[in-house]
Amino acid sequence: MTRRNFLHNTTATAATALLARTVANAAAPVAPIPAIDTHIHLYDPTRPQGIPWPPKTDALLYQPHLPETFRATVAPFRVVGAVVVEASDWVEDNQWILDLAKTNSEIVGFVGNLRPGAPEFAANLSRFAANPIFRGLRLKNSDLKNLGQTAFDADLRQIADAGLAVDVLGGPAILAPAVQLAQLAPALRIVVDHLPFKEWDGSLPMLRAALADLAARKNIFVKLSEVVRRVNGQIVEDPAFYRPSLDALLELFGPDRVLYGSNWPVSNRVAPYETVHRVVSDYFAGLPRDVAEKYFWKNSFAAYRWQRRGAAAALVP
Repeated sequence: MTRRNFLHNTTATAATALLARTVANAAAPVAPIPAIDTHIHLYDPTRPQGIPWPPKTDALLYQPHLPETFRATVAPFRVVGAVVVEASDWVEDNQWILDLAKTNSEIVGFVGNLRPGAPEFAANLSRFAANPIFRGLRLKNSDLKNLGQTAFDADLRQIADAGLAVDVLGGPAILAPAVQLAQLAPALRIVVDHLPFKEWDGSLPMLRAALADLAARKNIFVKLSEVVRRVNGQIVEDPAFYRPSLDALLELFGPDRVLYGSNWPVSNRVAPYETVHRVVSDYFAGLPRDVAEKYFWKNSFAAYRWQRRGAAAALVP
């Protein structure tokens, strides 16, 4: 074999191998993006003391919803961790969740339930925040009506000083207080729950106008945790139905301030977890992978600074 033939054959072989690898890579399925579900609830109505919520009349929800139930539910979807949001207003239920977290490593963070402005607030916050799983507090519109009161405002600044976050919920009525809260404590990371609100369905101008002030506050994140809809009693499966509102939210808040959350098990009132996850997965599949990764887990770490544990530990160096 001449030197020219040898080089020709070697080059051809290398080119063939490169082409084969390129074809194989193109055909290989893209690895699913891991997720941190930033909004789940855990409770057990069979406890001796019972639970304050949900009520016994709620046949769908009034049953144990515990870590093992959640693990089985999300197993097919590469959900590697969760932030539990406390729905009980019993102080000791904060400890109940923290105790569950001791033996359930998928709980990477916990948003507790305490009342700022109450005389015992500082002591309770110090007690629970000593546990690194405790990542913040959940406040409703009725709580934020106390904005401007000296004790309440001081307690909110204490939350910010502790490096914790605040979840706020309450539909469109929560927007103005959330902006006020962001002004009061610019260092406080604020997460607005359960967007997009149903009140804006079919009206993008209303959505954009309502959220403009909120989007301008860089310490505010939004949880896209109430996306799936039913129309005439039927779950809407068509991705095109959801694209306009999700496009608008992503445009307003950018790729760095949107979070994945399911609101499980309350989400079961609308659709099974598979659908809740698939609707947003289908939407973000059409965007660059780094944008999808931010939504499904990276932004949750920025918002909550959750603990690196269990399967989620591999996500953050």
